[in-house]
Amino acid sequence: MKDANVYARVRSEFYERKFERYALNRAGSIMSVRPGLSQVSVRSCQLIDISRGGASFTVHSTTGLPTHYYLTILGFSRKIGCAEIYRRDERISVAFIKPIDEALLRKIVRADFFTGGSTTTGGRANTKPGLGVRPSPDFV
Repeated sequence: MKDANVYARVRSEFYERKFERYALNRAGSIMSVRPGLSQVSVRSCQLIDISRGGASFTVHSTTGLPTHYYLTILGFSRKIGCAEIYRRDERISVAFIKPIDEALLRKIVRADFFTGGSTTTGGRANTKPGLGVRPSPDFV
């Protein structure tokens, strides 16, 4: 550290993150279980970004939302266990209890990349890659 410059001591999120983040605009839902398994609560959310280790999203209201829940991304059947690490107004950041595998992350990002890239519960695209819209009968 003797030959280091002033920038070597500056903390940066870039160097402290374990996983690369990908920007998204995808719908999802949050499922929480009440104490004693008495009731299940489901509310919608809008994903902002995702990585193998966590995600950020917005909800309409955080009232009554616990700090541990399951995240389901629209078009994918997998429920991802989450622990909340940040909450401000309607924006929430979570860490996944177990990091998701690279293949699932790739499918989520790829489905969001294509316009109209909806997926089935198996994670395979319903539409062909590209525009994601069906041609009108006039062009056939």
